[in-house]
Amino acid sequence: MMKKNRLSNAVAVGLFAMGLATSANATQAGDIIVRAGVAVVAPNSSSQDVAGLGEFDVSSDTQLGLNFAYLFTDNIGIELLAASPFSHNISLPTLGNIAKTKELPPTLVVQYHFGDAASKFRPYIGIGINYTNFYDTKFTNDLDGALTDISLSNSWGLAGQVGLDYQLTDKWLLNGSIWYADIDTDASFKLAGESVTIDTNIDPWVYMVSAGYVF
Repeated sequence: MMKKNRLSNAVAVGLFAMGLATSANATQAGDIIVRAGVAVVAPNSSSQDVAGLGEFDVSSDTQLGLNFAYLFTDNIGIELLAASPFSHNISLPTLGNIAKTKELPPTLVVQYHFGDAASKFRPYIGIGINYTNFYDTKFTNDLDGALTDISLSNSWGLAGQVGLDYQLTDKWLLNGSIWYADIDTDASFKLAGESVTIDTNIDPWVYMVSAGYVF
C-alpha cells in the first residue's frame, strides 16, 4: 500500500512538473522574440519588354535573416523582418546577366498567433508593409558602352506572411516562415544615349528558417 502511495505521489509530482514546463514553454503577452537564421529571397520577376530583348529576370539570393517580434496580447503581435543586404543579378533572355543590384527590404507586419499561451506549437499569420531600398546598381555588360547610368527606384508595397514557432524551452524556439512582398521598381538607364524607364515587378517569396530567443 505504501509503495502504491509513493508511486501515486511520484506520478502526481511528475504531472505537476510537466504542467509547469508546458506553461513555461509558452510565449505570451509582453514577450519580445528575437530570431536569427537563413533567409532566401526568390523573386517572381517580370517587366516591360526591354527594347525587343525580352523582360528583366532577377536572381535569387540567400543571406542572414533577422526578425524582432513583440506580443501585445497572447495572440496579437508585431514583427519587423530585417536581413543582411541581398545581391541580385539582372538578366535578359537574349543576353544573360547584364546588371546587378543590392537591396535591403525591411518589412513590418501585424500578426495573429493561433492557439493559447500554453501551446508549444504557435502558427501565425501577418500582414503589413514592405520598404525596399535598392543601391549599388550597375551594368555588368554594357554592350560596348550602349547601356549606361542604370538605377532602380525604391519601393513601398504590401506584405504578408505565415509562420510557425516551436518552443524548445521557456527561452529558446525554432521558427519557419514564408513571406510575400509586393515590390515594384522603375529601372532607369540610357540606351545608346536615350533615356529609358522599364516598369519592373520583383514580388519575391522569402523563405526563412531560424532559431529564436524570448526575452
